[in-house]
Amino acid sequence: MLLNLSNHPSTTWSAAQLSAAQAAYGGVSDHPFPAIDPVWVKQDIHALAEQYVATILALSPRPVAVHLMGELTFSFALVRLLQALGITCVASTARRQVVEKAPGHKEAIFEFVQFRVY
Repeated sequence: MLLNLSNHPSTTWSAAQLSAAQAAYGGVSDHPFPAIDPVWVKQDIHALAEQYVATILALSPRPVAVHLMGELTFSFALVRLLQALGITCVASTARRQVVEKAPGHKEAIFEFVQFRVY
C-alpha cells in the first residue's frame, strides 16, 4: 500500500489519483502530516523524522511507498531517512490551472498527473 503522509487525505483525492495509487501500490492508507513549529531547529526536525520512521516501520502491512507532501525541511529529512532504509518516497504532481474570478481573487484547480519518485 501507499502511505499518504500529507495534509490531503485520500478521501479528497481525484478518481485519477486514487486509481494511480491502487494500480501502483495496491491501495492507500492515510496518516496526517505533523504540525511543524516554525521556531524548531534542525535537531528538532530530525528527531521528529526519526519518530516517524519508527512509526512507519511498525505499520502492518508495511507500506510499499510513502507519499510525502508537506513542510519542506521535515519532508527532506524524512525522505533521506526512509531512502536509506530502501523505502520508496513519492510526491504527487499536478497541472495547475488558475482562473481569475475577480480582480485580486484567483481560483487554482489542480489536476493530478502522476506520482514522482523523490
